[in-house]
Amino acid sequence: MAIEYLGLSEVNGPLVVLEGVKNASYEEIVEFTVDGNEKKLGRIVAVYEDKAVIQVFEGTSSMSLTNTHTRLTGHPMEIGLSEEILGRTFDGIGNPIDGLGPIVADTKANINGLPLNPVTREYPRNYIRTGISAIDGLTTLIRGQKLPIFSGNGLPHDQLAAQIVQQASLGDSDEKFAIVFAAMGVKYDVAEFFRRTFEESGVSDHVVMFLNLANDPVVERLITPKVALTAAEYLAFEKGMHILVILTDITSFCEAMREVSSSRGEIPSRKGYPGYLYSELATLYERAGIVQGVEGS
Repeated sequence: MAIEYLGLSEVNGPLVVLEGVKNASYEEIVEFTVDGNEKKLGRIVAVYEDKAVIQVFEGTSSMSLTNTHTRLTGHPMEIGLSEEILGRTFDGIGNPIDGLGPIVADTKANINGLPLNPVTREYPRNYIRTGISAIDGLTTLIRGQKLPIFSGNGLPHDQLAAQIVQQASLGDSDEKFAIVFAAMGVKYDVAEFFRRTFEESGVSDHVVMFLNLANDPVVERLITPKVALTAAEYLAFEKGMHILVILTDITSFCEAMREVSSSRGEIPSRKGYPGYLYSELATLYERAGIVQGVEGS
């Protein structure tokens, strides 16, 4: 039975504190009703005795200590998945934003995923052709592996990411191939550039796109790569496809983590980032791989 709590104890940036909570758990999803009609989602990021600290995805601008009803859902954040997600565009937390209606889900998956057992990993051998000669010839992208692209301010990394999406293939193989593309903290014109480029080049039918815009709540940015990787794992390990995931850019994700960490009053590490940033990045990167006995990667 779900219990509904009236009012909040504290509001601080994207975080709210709820007291008198029973049976709350870390990463649990919370539903808010503001002023009796506006719906918001959040997730629990800390639990201490009867207090729960909750990140609000849509921001806390309209929330006060007295006008909010809170309901604990009893489960972590999940997204609905099916092969229908191919060719679709979603926001940073997996809601469709292309006007084509909701996804009819075959299954629901926890966005936090599970780490791949190193013993079940298969040795990576086959490559993904990006069509970028410097990558294909010097730092070849192998299925199941990770490849960082470092860039600086003013350099055309957005155009490079779009070019890889347009040109990527499995070479001469006829196996099923798709791309999961996630953009974090991008400006509206950059998001439109990605949309337009993929449509005009005819690749959008095998691209799943997640867009978190610069004016979207900063907390959404922390969820976007997890949602994208969950969709990729479903297509790879459930549907036997070979998936190329492109995350641009991880710096926005790290800055969002720094902002939320400072709101929580945590002691900063180097350059103000929280100390757990590195384990958080490793948690994302290690979700890539090939599993023995599974066709996809």
